[in-house]
Amino acid sequence: MNYLAQLASRLFGAALVALSIFVSIETVSRKLFNFSFEGADELGGYVLAVGSSLAFAVALVDRAHIRIDVLHARFPARLQAIMDWISVVSIAGFGLFILYVGRIVIDDTLSYGSTAPTPWATPLIYPQAAWYGALCLFAVCAIWLACRATVMVATGRLSQVSAAFHPKGAIEELEEEMSDLERR
Repeated sequence: MNYLAQLASRLFGAALVALSIFVSIETVSRKLFNFSFEGADELGGYVLAVGSSLAFAVALVDRAHIRIDVLHARFPARLQAIMDWISVVSIAGFGLFILYVGRIVIDDTLSYGSTAPTPWATPLIYPQAAWYGALCLFAVCAIWLACRATVMVATGRLSQVSAAFHPKGAIEELEEEMSDLERR
């Protein structure tokens, strides 16, 4: 799972760098040569839609989703583990829901032959297919993690549930940053 999250991070990073270069060239072209490629904003929207969907998977695998855990640490360890299990199963349910809704969008786009209302008139199935693929990656990661957590709960390994799915605290994030700094 970590490999997929790293791959998604790199893809999104490369797409943002490419978008930045394209926007820079387009801006210079407009200012110096009075010529526009007329599509930087359209391309930017596609990159952000796909990238944010990839970021869902990265945040899930890295346990970086925001959770309100003010009371979480005050509960007994068993209840914390059950709450962690409920949270990962809920995210998997959400992943399935967005796949369902995303599929409706894809079906509508295909049936209407939708194109972007821009100078490029991009057939929307192409960027939406990439977006849907990123949502599928998130859903697969969420379902896999939910299954792992469910097996742990079913076999009574609640301490492993907490270790694997507990939200990161400030100390753990600081330790990760420090070890990352040492590696560099």
